[in-house]
Amino acid sequence: MITNQRQYNVTRGQIARLESAIETAKAGKSKVDVRVYKAMTAGFKSQIKDLKKELEEYERLQQTTAIHLDAPEDLAEALIKARIARGYSQKELAERLNLKPQQIQKYESTSYQSASLSRLIDVMNALDLDLKADLFLETA
Repeated sequence: MITNQRQYNVTRGQIARLESAIETAKAGKSKVDVRVYKAMTAGFKSQIKDLKKELEEYERLQQTTAIHLDAPEDLAEALIKARIARGYSQKELAERLNLKPQQIQKYESTSYQSASLSRLIDVMNALDLDLKADLFLETA
């Protein structure tokens, strides 16, 4: 998942390099075995497709107003998506929490594993999130 504008820009650059590699491969197509050429370009095209999906998800998040949370394990990803949806950079979120940007980077790269419940609540408040949830008791 792309979590910031820098990663978004890097991903766009990767797509451009892969597309250029396809064009270069086309130019040298007659010099390699046809099976090698097909496998190589198929790999490039597959990577491009995956990277474009990530770009689209990041762009969609910037337009969303709700993040769906199915399970507690999804909370970290939901917080990252909510930050993106709010249009906050990691630095801006850190400022709202009076933290260093590196701390937000660490939280996000580790899926908030080292964050206390209190810190998670602080992050939710800094993102102006309104959490509504139902807790269901499993039946035996």
